[in-house]
Formats: sequence, C-alpha cells, structure tokens
Amino acid sequence: MKKSFSALKLVLGALFLALALVLPFLTGQIPEIGSMLCPMHLPVLLAGFVCGGPIAAVIGFTAPLLRFLMFSMPPIYPVGLSMAFELLTYGLVSGIMYNGVFKKKNAVAVYASLLIAMAAGRVVWGIVRLILSGIGGQAGSFTFAAFISGAITTAVPGIIVQIILIPIIVLALKKAKLIDRE
Repeated sequence: MKKSFSALKLVLGALFLALALVLPFLTGQIPEIGSMLCPMHLPVLLAGFVCGGPIAAVIGFTAPLLRFLMFSMPPIYPVGLSMAFELLTYGLVSGIMYNGVFKKKNAVAVYASLLIAMAAGRVVWGIVRLILSGIGGQAGSFTFAAFISGAITTAVPGIIVQIILIPIIVLALKKAKLIDRE
C-alpha cells in the first residue's frame, strides 16, 4: 500500500514552500517584474508533480499569505488573496492530473497536467478577483479586459518560463528516479 503523505513528501513540501517565499526576491521586489515572471508559481506547480495535489494545494494557499506576513508582499488585498486561491488551484490540479488522471507518466502527461493546471489557476484567479472587487465596493471594475491583461498578457514571460522549466525539471527528476518510483 502506497502512503500519500510520506515524510519525504512533507519535507519536499517544506522545501517548495521555502522556494515560493524566496524566489520572488530574484525579481528585486519590483512588482511589475514579479507579475511578469510569476516566481511563486514555479515551486507550487513542481510541488503538485512531486508531492501530490493535497500537499501542493496547502503550499500554494499559504505561500502568498506567509510572504505577506513576513515581507509585506504581495499586498494582501486583493492580490495576495486572489493569488492564494490561484496557487492552491495550480498545486491541486497539477498533482491530481499528473498523479491521478494520467496512468503513463510521460512528457505528454507532464505537459497536459501543467497546461490544465495553469488554465484552471488563471480562471480561479479571475473568479476570486471578480468576487473581491464586488466585496470591496468596486463592482464592475474587474472587467474581462482586466482579466485577460492580468491572467495572460502581463504574465506571458512567466507562462513561457513555466512551460519550458517545469517539464524539464519533472522529467529530469523522473529520469533520476527521484519521483514516480513504482
């Protein structure tokens, strides 16, 4: 019987959480660059593949909130809250897709899991931002154009980095037999 919450997965989860807290420093604390490169997304997506959906979901939700408490970035409302739900979705969906839906753990499964998780996370981000704009008394301020800009246009460099780096890392870990050991 395979344990889904092994000690190794929890330790790796802690490592991915630490990376999610530290990687944004590479953007030099310039919010515009951070929103373009999306450095917190990388460790959360990787956690989904390596640790599974539940652990990665916890990492994704807590990372922006902890980062706000520790470093006052990202701003908690609405950016941090919407990012928390977005990253939760990334971790959960990438883990469920790769570790549960796909029987063969090949490059196709990695790319499909990644793209589905990225799309789902951006949709959740948009829904949460829409809800928060209504709660904040700014109903109607989060338009479809704002969604496209925030979810896609601004994030194109980060999307490209994710599509290139995540599969390379996951497939390298798989080849080294550090993940997907049957």
